[in-house]
Amino acid sequence: MSKRSATFPLAAVLLLTVAAAATPALSLPKDVVDDGEEKVIQEKVQRIPLDSMTPGVTTTDTDDDAPAASADEDATPPPILRDTAILPEPVQRMRRLIMEAARSGDINRFRPLLGSPENGTQLSFADQPEDQVDFLRSMSGDAKGYEIMAILLELLEAPFVQVAQGTDEELYVWPYFAAMPLQKLTPEQMVELMTLVTAGDYEGMEEFGAYNFFRVGISPEGEWVFFVAGD
Repeated sequence: MSKRSATFPLAAVLLLTVAAAATPALSLPKDVVDDGEEKVIQEKVQRIPLDSMTPGVTTTDTDDDAPAASADEDATPPPILRDTAILPEPVQRMRRLIMEAARSGDINRFRPLLGSPENGTQLSFADQPEDQVDFLRSMSGDAKGYEIMAILLELLEAPFVQVAQGTDEELYVWPYFAAMPLQKLTPEQMVELMTLVTAGDYEGMEEFGAYNFFRVGISPEGEWVFFVAGD
């Protein structure tokens, strides 16, 4: 797949703390999708703050999902994880369901995974879209959503990190670059990064001060909390 930058615009609020009023994420019960049913579960869960995912941002000790200001060279990033077998079963299941939906080439397969705008996966730092699947399709560089599905596959096949471990805001985040200062990336890690982004994207990240391409967050309970990007 040819790599592209995030193709949908995000407001400057991407760089700021997401208010507590942001919509909560979807919790997916066992019977959804396994039985081929497109159910939307209206169960509310706590929205994870999106401000401490990026190195260099001084907030509470929550590590979640988003980039922010400049990277702190003294910060100790969480360990990079490569073995998906260590993931809790609900996380493994949600990851598998997302990847199966992406491989199908049918973006409508994401509907029961994304949920409703009110209670579903966070796709934007602005107002949640009226239709999650339509918005996901709009994030792609093509009309069918193939590019965004390929990006999801690449992200979930990449190494990941566990952030805010042992807290109510614990998350598993793909890729691990979302929690790594760019200045600390080794040559080997730079090659891994370039499997997801272009050299031009990286130059933009250097100016921004952190990784700001797409990232995925899943809670230990198997909730697909977010799929966002920023520029």
